[in-house]
Amino acid sequence: MSSTPSAPFRVGLIGYGLAGSAFHAPLIATTPGLQLDAVVTANPDRRAQLHRDHPGARALDTPEQLFEDADRFDLVVIASPNRTHVPLARTALLAGLATVVDKPLAATSAEARDLCEFAEKSGLLLSVFQNRRWDGDFLTARRLVEEGRLGRVHRFESRFERFRPKPKPGWRELADPAEVGGTLYDLGSHLVDQALTLFGPVETVYAEIDVRRDGAVVDDDAFLALTHTGGVRSQLWTSAIAPLAGPRLRVLGDSAGYVKFGMDPQEDALRAGRRPGGPEGWGADDPAAYGLLGSDGDAEPVATDPGDYPAYYAGIAASLADRTPPPVDPRDAVATLAVLEAARASAATASVVRLP
Repeated sequence: MSSTPSAPFRVGLIGYGLAGSAFHAPLIATTPGLQLDAVVTANPDRRAQLHRDHPGARALDTPEQLFEDADRFDLVVIASPNRTHVPLARTALLAGLATVVDKPLAATSAEARDLCEFAEKSGLLLSVFQNRRWDGDFLTARRLVEEGRLGRVHRFESRFERFRPKPKPGWRELADPAEVGGTLYDLGSHLVDQALTLFGPVETVYAEIDVRRDGAVVDDDAFLALTHTGGVRSQLWTSAIAPLAGPRLRVLGDSAGYVKFGMDPQEDALRAGRRPGGPEGWGADDPAAYGLLGSDGDAEPVATDPGDYPAYYAGIAASLADRTPPPVDPRDAVATLAVLEAARASAATASVVRLP
């Protein structure tokens, strides 16, 4: 690694689309111990935006330029299109660089497993950016479950629903499976990761996956029903064709339930140019949007825990400094992809699929 104990770890970011510009770059730049050193983007408009947003970061045309100067960096972050995740991550690891990959880690669980094994044999950090583990609503639900406020949980419902009735141009809407497009692998990666984080491994998967919008060629509407080994059932929805959204999440136990509407505010804040550490505070929910805890006729608002996307890169900085485990184990991504693959098999055969 190129840093010294008193110097920040230098980060090279590949990709400056929405993921790179709105999520990774601002979070890296505001994390103590990390320095956004260079960003790979050949798009003139994105390069201009980079120079406005992060004037201290160099713009590179290609990933090859970054890897040719690998000794300059301590960490590579891959926020480029999904089809590039595996080859770029393998190249970064071959160059001896710690690596963070935006979700999904790979197109298949087998590819993801191979990457994990390669990183482990190389003794290098590999992690996946599952930022939705730090949504305020999820943090609140997790805390209520761990505190026993709901009793014995038997059902978890979670949704990421949008209303985008016309497909937008871009690789996410392309039919080639190598692009890893569609809402199942996009937002479904978050939904499954959250369910596994809360309730552990899955025994069976049932799914309904559809292409609903005129002109669409990849899935834009999906429902998954998971049975966890501990007995909890997770019901997950993701859609680009939902004019009215359901509850963001609902957790039901034998003592109480927790229901929450509305999205975590951090994405909108980042896209609007706000940054962690500002005077307004970070990740605070609108009190009018607090969820309800209790039962029908006896439920009260419960304050939403502040969302904390900055915690991910703070954990990465700690891992680089102390060689502690990363904030997201890449093996978790293997498990998530196995569930998504089972979902595709289930939808194709209209059957319940049992995981090994």
